[in-house]
Amino acid sequence: MKNNILVLLISLVLFSCSDLEEMNINPNLPTETHPQLLLTNVEWDVFRAYGGTSPLYAQKMLVQTDGENSNQYYKWDRGSFGAYSVLRNTTKMIEEAERINEPSYVALGKFFRAYYFFNLTLTFGDIPYSTSLKGETDQEYSPVYDDQKAVFEGILKELKEADQILSEMNTIIAGDIIYSGDVLSWRKLINAFRLKVMITLTPKTGEMDFSEFNEIFMNSPLMESESESGQLVFLDQQNNRYPDFNSSGFSSGMYMDSTFIQRLQERKDPRLFIYCTQTRNAKEAGKAIDDFTAYEGGDPAAPYGEVNEKAAQGNVSKVNDRYHRDPINEPYKLMGYSEQQLILAEAAVRGWIVADAGQLYKDGVMASFNFYEMYSEGYSSLVSPEAAMNYLKEPLNNFSEASTDQEKIEMIIMQKYLQSFFQMQWTAFYDHLRTGYPSFRRPAGVSIPYRWIYPQSEYNYNTENVSAAIDKQFGSGNDNIHQMTWWLK
Repeated sequence: MKNNILVLLISLVLFSCSDLEEMNINPNLPTETHPQLLLTNVEWDVFRAYGGTSPLYAQKMLVQTDGENSNQYYKWDRGSFGAYSVLRNTTKMIEEAERINEPSYVALGKFFRAYYFFNLTLTFGDIPYSTSLKGETDQEYSPVYDDQKAVFEGILKELKEADQILSEMNTIIAGDIIYSGDVLSWRKLINAFRLKVMITLTPKTGEMDFSEFNEIFMNSPLMESESESGQLVFLDQQNNRYPDFNSSGFSSGMYMDSTFIQRLQERKDPRLFIYCTQTRNAKEAGKAIDDFTAYEGGDPAAPYGEVNEKAAQGNVSKVNDRYHRDPINEPYKLMGYSEQQLILAEAAVRGWIVADAGQLYKDGVMASFNFYEMYSEGYSSLVSPEAAMNYLKEPLNNFSEASTDQEKIEMIIMQKYLQSFFQMQWTAFYDHLRTGYPSFRRPAGVSIPYRWIYPQSEYNYNTENVSAAIDKQFGSGNDNIHQMTWWLK
């Protein structure tokens, strides 16, 4: 009897030792999954990553009347490293794809990484890149900062690799809510984004080799119509609706910027009627929706109380109601065909490619009108192809009337700017920093910042590396918003 009990105890101990790890696995917290289950959420995060109205204030499209908006007056300070948290899911998706040998997800992961790091480095300058996101695999919790030039080179390398991987694929990417798994469509978006990264670096033309820009233009697939834009389409379903649907922010102090409205009025741009409402007084006077004189904005350089008084008098337009009443509204564009064509137009003017800059400019403007024709319910007739053609004949929009390269570039940048309303991107701000266009009105003595201050969390938990990055870029203790980073020098 004693011997039987002893054998039983020994068996239990051996079983416990050999299978303890397996027995302690929580089935509700799986450590492995198919990357398609991660892709959908990653895409949802990526395509809404730079939401919110902050860029619209900085880019002189909105003004605030119930308090001072730091972006409107260029008084911001610290930025956020929140993108690194979201990038963990991208990292996990890549790991799972490599585990089961599904390279298409690796390619998309490289693209998403490039997109986030592109925005992070433009926000701050030098950032953790090569050693970042390795806490789980390498127990690296204090990543070093890479030079901004190295970050840009890494971004372009990852984008090229993403295109190369997908060029060898002939499959449907499961879990894809952007292009329904179509590999060629993803290649077109990735290559267009490669062009965007390179055109952003025009201030470094003498330092970097951009010959690959022409190679992409000549030999790689690019978007061919507005329908191929990289965009997130919203649905009238819970958790899939337009992010500003039913937002209370539109009923408070949010009004239109006068400089933005004036630019649309001067160009007789019908997108004005889609973007905002008539002033209260114009509406009460019975002015038509397509009457350009029915719209007016608030001065972005004036004290907010002064603009509030003007708004209370009924003389300031608000954002069009459709932005908070329509559960679907227009899609968020990560990058669209219209932007691609305008980038190509600028490249043609600069001599990076041999192409008809005027035709590319026309394509870009026509595509933007087509976007709003498709998605702005009730306003499609105002942005028809005929309306677009008439618009392009206006002197301020007619590319043939630009006599110098600078005038041509200014027209191209202005069109990128005018089409970006509520697209939640900082592109127009960075275009201003690199070209000077468009100009941004601000109070006397206020300078436009070049960057954001590093997050306080880096000072708390990665002190040595963030301090070294600041010293190398700006000199000891000079982490401030008016320090120019490598890409602009």
